[in-house]
Amino acid sequence: MIWNIGTFFALAVLPWIFPEVARFIFVHFSLTPARVLHGEIWQLISYCFVNAGLLSTFFALFSLWFAGNFLESSFGARYVYETYFSSAIGGAIIATAIASTQVFGLSRSEVGIAPWAGIFGLLVVIAKFFGETEFLFLFVLRMKVKYLVAIYILVFTARLLTSYDAFNAVLQLGGGLCGYLYCRYAPRRGFGFSFTERYYALRNEFYRAKRRKAAQKFEVYMRKQNRDVHFDKDGKYVDPDDRDPNDKRWMN
Repeated sequence: MIWNIGTFFALAVLPWIFPEVARFIFVHFSLTPARVLHGEIWQLISYCFVNAGLLSTFFALFSLWFAGNFLESSFGARYVYETYFSSAIGGAIIATAIASTQVFGLSRSEVGIAPWAGIFGLLVVIAKFFGETEFLFLFVLRMKVKYLVAIYILVFTARLLTSYDAFNAVLQLGGGLCGYLYCRYAPRRGFGFSFTERYYALRNEFYRAKRRKAAQKFEVYMRKQNRDVHFDKDGKYVDPDDRDPNDKRWMN
C-alpha cells in the first residue's frame, strides 16, 4: 500500500516538474506485452504499483487493505505476500501470453496497470476458505464473499467478451485463477515457510552427520587406547553405566 501511494503521488507530481521522467516511468513500468517479450520482465510486477486516477486508486487500496487484513489474521503476513504476488505475476504472465496470440481482439501493445490482479487473487482465496462470510458491500448491501467473487468473475468476463478494457479483464481473471491455484496447491503456511523449514532440517541433518562421523572416529581412537566408549545414533555420548540413549542426563 505504501509503494502504491508513493508511486501515485510521484506520477501526479512529476508531470509538473519532469514530464519526460513521468512518461518514462509510466511507459516502462506499466504492463505492455510487447515490451515484456523484448526483455522488460520487471513489468510483470511493477505494473501493480502504477495507478491512474484518485478514485480508482482509493478503491484499489481499500480493497487491498480489506482482503490482506482478513487473510493475515488467519494465515499470517507471509501467506498474504505470497498469494498477492503469485496472483499479480501469474495474472500478468497469462495476460501477456493471451495478448500475444491476439485472441479476443487483443494485441501486444495493450497496457495494464493497478494492483487489481493481486487483489482479486486474495478475494478468491477468501472465497475459497471463508465463502459463507458476510460483509457490507459498498457499506450498504449485505453479501457473502463467494457471491461477490462470482459477480466479479461475471463482470470481468463480460468486459472481455465485449472488448471493453479486455486486457485488464484478462489480467484480473488470470490473477484470480493464480490465487485459486496458489491456495489449492501451496503449503498451508506458504512456500517461504516450507522452504525455511526444509532448509533448517537439511542443515540440522548435516550437523548430525558430522557429529556421528566425529563420534565414530573418537570410538576408533579410544579402542586403540583400550577404552570402550559409546555414542547414540545422533552422535551423543552415552555414559557406560547407563546405555539408554534417551536418558538426557548423560548426553553432551
